[in-house]
This record gives sequence, C-alpha cells and structure tokens, in this order.
Amino acid sequence: MPTATPAQQRAFFETCGFLKLPGLLKHEITGIIAEFEAVFARLGHHPDGTRRRSIVPFVDQRAGLCALLDHPGIIAAAGNLLGPDFNYVSSDGNYYTGDTGWHRDSLYQSNSYLKLALYLDRVTQDTGCLRVIPGSHTDAGLRHWNDDRVRAAETEWGMAMRDVPAYPLENEPGDVLLFNHRTLHASFGGGSSRRMFTMNLGRRAQTPAEMDDLISYISYHIRGHGALEPYGQAMVATASPARQVHLAQVPEYWNAACEHYKLRTAK
Repeated sequence: MPTATPAQQRAFFETCGFLKLPGLLKHEITGIIAEFEAVFARLGHHPDGTRRRSIVPFVDQRAGLCALLDHPGIIAAAGNLLGPDFNYVSSDGNYYTGDTGWHRDSLYQSNSYLKLALYLDRVTQDTGCLRVIPGSHTDAGLRHWNDDRVRAAETEWGMAMRDVPAYPLENEPGDVLLFNHRTLHASFGGGSSRRMFTMNLGRRAQTPAEMDDLISYISYHIRGHGALEPYGQAMVATASPARQVHLAQVPEYWNAACEHYKLRTAK
C-alpha cells in the first residue's frame, strides 16, 4: 500500500491484521544485513541448514540495529498503529530452515501487540514468504479460524497446510512487514537459511487489564529466553531521549514480571 494515507493504513491493519511497507528500508538494507551477520558471527550461532537458529534479544546486540527504533519511517508506521508512545518489548533474529506451520504469536486481548518483521532475502509464495490469513486477528476471526483445525487441514478439509487460503506477503530486502500478534501466519517452501528478524511492539499499557497483559508478556520473555534485564546494553547506552520513550514502561514492570514468573514456575 505505497500510496495509502496513514489513516488508510491504520484502517487496513485493523481490518486485515497486517501491513506491508515496500522499500521502507531499501537505502539502509546493506548496513542492516551487515549488522545482522555480525550478531550471529559474534555469538557463534552459525547456521548449518539443519534447524532454525535464533537469537533473543537480537536488535539489542548492535547499535546499528538499535537505531531502527530511531528511524523516522519505522517510528511513523508503528506510532500510527499503536500510538506515538508505543513500547518496544523484545526482538529475535533468525536463520529459518524449512516450513513454519500456522500459529499466532499471542492472544492478548486488552492491548495491541504487533510484530515488525524484516526479511533480508527475496522470498516468494513458494520460497518461504510470510503468509497471513486476513482478519484472523479479530474476535470473529478467532472463532472462525480455529487454530487446531487449521493445523489439521489435511484431516479436516482434505488439503495440505500450505494450501489453506491465505495472503502471501512476498518480500524484497528493504520491505517492512507488520502484523498483529493474533493474526494466523505461516511460511512454506523456504530454503535452509532464510534470514529474518523481528521487533515486538505494543501499545503503552494504561488500564489494569493492559498492565496485567504486559506483565504476562514480559514474564513469558523471561521464561522462554532467560532474559536477565529488560534490554541489552547497546539499546540503553545509545538511546536518545526520543527512543527512551519506547523503553520506559517495560523496566517499570520488570520486577512484577519476575515475581509473576517465579509464581508460575513454583506451581
């Protein structure tokens, strides 16, 4: 939607659960790829094509990647969908291998969480691009698109998962994809070393329900990835006052999330 106004982009995202911004980072993509490779090289997570390689947190590892949270295009796009004081919550960097089945990233209802994704290689419908089911993020979509039935498409509907009707977000390096955490998405037909990284962003929590969801989200991040601090050193050390707006709320709830994590693991 290169010619859509911000209001039109927001309306499309709210209706369909995803948005593609072609070429938003085309002028920066060479440097972004170099930073991506530097993280994997430094941490020794060398892809061998046998399984997915993932690093969490990811953009926090390099100042050049942290600077994406200062990029006017990204700030405008995320601010348009989540509000200008949105939270940066977490990130991950990946070398993908093979297919990724249908799933949602979270089901939080009180707040809007989205994933901003950058694929660093050209990917098409048949070579591993992101596929999404439009509208599957809404309450009606959650009822209509039952996750278990979609994953059991061969038994339920007599078709392979890759043939479930969906919209392919074919990608050129420099394109930016955004999708709601509740949007059903998958990838099929990709090779053994597809490069992709994401940033998880959320609307600033204001109500008690939103705060509870933020604590739960941070707790999941701690549990799943062993995080010891809200953000990496490079993210904090290089943060401008403008970036600090997006880093302010998660640390406020970090201790509460740690307690939440302890209570869950003690059960």
